[in-house]
Amino acid sequence: MNNVSAMSWWDLAVKKWGRVARFCSWFCLCFFLVVSCAPRPQTTTPPSGAANTPTGDGRITIGTTAKPKSLDPADAYELASLGLVFNMSDRLYTYTPGSTEIKLQLATALPKVSADGLTYTIPLRQGVVFHDGTPFNAEAMAFSIKRFIENKGKPSFLLADTVDSVKATGAYELTIKLKKPFAAFPSLLAFPGVCAVSPKAYELGAGKFKPETFVGTGPYKLGQYGSDSLRFDVFDKYWGEKPVNRGINLQIQTSPVNLFNAFRTGAVDVAYLSLQPDQIRSLEEGSKKGDWQAISAQGSVVSYMVLNRNQKPLDQPEVRAAIASVIDRPLLNQRVLFGQADPLYSMIPTTFDVSQPLFKDKYGDGNVEQAKQLLTKAGFSQQNPAKVQVWYPSSSPSRSLAAQTLKSLVDQKLAGLLQLEINTVEGPTFFKDISKGSYPIALLDWYPDFLDPDNYVQPFLSCQKGSEAKGCESGGSQTQGSFYYNATVNKLIDQQRQEQNPEARKQIFAQIQTQVANDLPYVPLWQNKDFVFAQKNVSDVQLNPTQILVYPSLKK
Repeated sequence: MNNVSAMSWWDLAVKKWGRVARFCSWFCLCFFLVVSCAPRPQTTTPPSGAANTPTGDGRITIGTTAKPKSLDPADAYELASLGLVFNMSDRLYTYTPGSTEIKLQLATALPKVSADGLTYTIPLRQGVVFHDGTPFNAEAMAFSIKRFIENKGKPSFLLADTVDSVKATGAYELTIKLKKPFAAFPSLLAFPGVCAVSPKAYELGAGKFKPETFVGTGPYKLGQYGSDSLRFDVFDKYWGEKPVNRGINLQIQTSPVNLFNAFRTGAVDVAYLSLQPDQIRSLEEGSKKGDWQAISAQGSVVSYMVLNRNQKPLDQPEVRAAIASVIDRPLLNQRVLFGQADPLYSMIPTTFDVSQPLFKDKYGDGNVEQAKQLLTKAGFSQQNPAKVQVWYPSSSPSRSLAAQTLKSLVDQKLAGLLQLEINTVEGPTFFKDISKGSYPIALLDWYPDFLDPDNYVQPFLSCQKGSEAKGCESGGSQTQGSFYYNATVNKLIDQQRQEQNPEARKQIFAQIQTQVANDLPYVPLWQNKDFVFAQKNVSDVQLNPTQILVYPSLKK
């Protein structure tokens, strides 16, 4: 899913503008490629020694500024909500912490897929019960998936666009039929909201949600729900490995400053989401002195620049190439991000082994001479400069600083050949107008629902209606504001979505990335890092690849 959130990528409480794009594109994840991807190094703290273990009740106190909007999995679509649902629930498939490798959870095997690619048959685990004592079976799982679709919550499109029917074909066998072949489907089932919920606690029907309730099968059950605190208690009848702690106390702080102070004073054991860059830098320095632990992991959020091919002078390939050449990612990382990100050279992040750094190879960083040559070739000069507006959603300090840094770089290095005008607008207006073609250049973020290269390709490049002359009139690229249209890329997107062979699919993604580097509808900028801070006596701090803190492993 896509996020052009009005906030910076550090402010993850407001997770996505992908709600806009959801009506135009599928945001998906291919299981078959994911299992072939090289996993990232597991993100965890070393076990703490006995001498560091204080007396106490064994519960972990987590501090955050991310306030959940709903605990109902059929309507949870912000990171604050999804993280809590994830830790109280089970899905058919999930991720190994610290990697993109998918593993079994309520399913006991990978799906059996029919020859036509439409029917998925999944065997289910036996001996599982819900938090209210209701037995789990195929009927309950079918109910949960139907409810996710039919209750029409914010994330319902993820399955509604894909699933034709779901039914129990045995006591512990689930059969799902798709509307059309889609190789990514098994990993789509790893989305936190596609979890098992008790048929006795919930009901089907559009808008029938329970935002302050959760009854699933996971390792924790909801003990208490409050506006500024939640309590998760260990579920003593959990079928799997039980948490090593005795429960979680979640404190919701009103600001990053309060969270920062609460952690520094020891009022919380773990701090995650959402500290500001200067606070992260300060806490990292403290960790080097041994005051506490700082845990970082490569994230899956990407920041990028949209180039609207329907706006002059960006309709000229040389101008787009000049902009791509002058971008200096190490400079942005140093001045804007305090080193808390990684330079990105493909719209597909390095989370996936299909990612190729083609922008580095083709354009480099701060390649001023190449930019000058391209602008001159396009007919621009000091007397006739290329003038381009750069827009971004307001309330984003890092986005603002990035825009100003880019403008300063251009002003200093390009001798008046290119002039950038920086503009900002309130988030709701920005999100409404970007698909109308209002912005020549836009600076945005993308927060994935799922970890698959398709999630960084199809929503950006697909176009259901358009032409080379007019660009995209309806589709993902129109929604994103680039208006990119390429018939070959459309075919490649369809091919990778149907391709079951990971290596063959990898080759298709290589072709797509090459085309993007040549056509330049987008310029990748950076890939975020995730930061968690824990007191010295806390061990086994883990993040899953979708930025969710894993609760059951936390111990002190």
